[in-house]
Amino acid sequence: MTGIHETPALASLAICPNSRSGGECDHCQARKLSVCAALEPHELNALDRLSRKMCFPARETMFEQDEPSDVVYNITSGAVRLYKLLPDGRRQIVGFALTGDFLGLSMGERNVFSADALGEVTACQFSRKQFSDFLDTHPHLLRRLHAFASHELSIAQEQMVILGRRTAEEKVVAFLIGLRNRWSRINGSTVNVPLPMTRQDIGDFLGLTIETVSRMFTKLAKQKSLVITPDGVRLLEPARLEAIAAT
Repeated sequence: MTGIHETPALASLAICPNSRSGGECDHCQARKLSVCAALEPHELNALDRLSRKMCFPARETMFEQDEPSDVVYNITSGAVRLYKLLPDGRRQIVGFALTGDFLGLSMGERNVFSADALGEVTACQFSRKQFSDFLDTHPHLLRRLHAFASHELSIAQEQMVILGRRTAEEKVVAFLIGLRNRWSRINGSTVNVPLPMTRQDIGDFLGLTIETVSRMFTKLAKQKSLVITPDGVRLLEPARLEAIAAT
């Protein structure tokens, strides 16, 4: 998880214009995927009253590195790029948040990362203090957050292995299989893997150049392991790719 912040001007622009005053949790596609699944209907209503419904257009910056961390987000639709700017000006992408992911509750007072909407993104925004107070009276929600944090830690550890011990092909395949698994959790089992991020984004995440990423996609397509589609890829040999990802 990463701390987040929205400047007052950006926040006012990002509030969804047609958001209702309550009861939106009943229609939220992220409800069963997110931390909110731990709550009963009356608890959801109480949490809903604390939230602001935010809408971010594609490429909009949601929060910036080193700014005060005073709000948290539950992503209700869309994909978000999380990245850190290094002292020499380079960008390191540290992850991609999808529907159901929760961003916030960092231990520090300032954001460690920045975040941009890759396409249109909607999210529930909470005051960090109000959300922390809500956690104090709902320990089952806190337990679910801890479970999410443990899962994110395991993903971060796997990412360290990918960056340090695998070939370029293995890195790209592991990325695609991991993303396939995450999309399947949202949309159901599928061989279609949407890629809202650019190949430069993928390269910055995997520690590869954009040329190497493109070359690996072309290689996998020539091997008929996948087909490149307008919005991503379709896996033709998922079992083979899963075996490569597991090495």
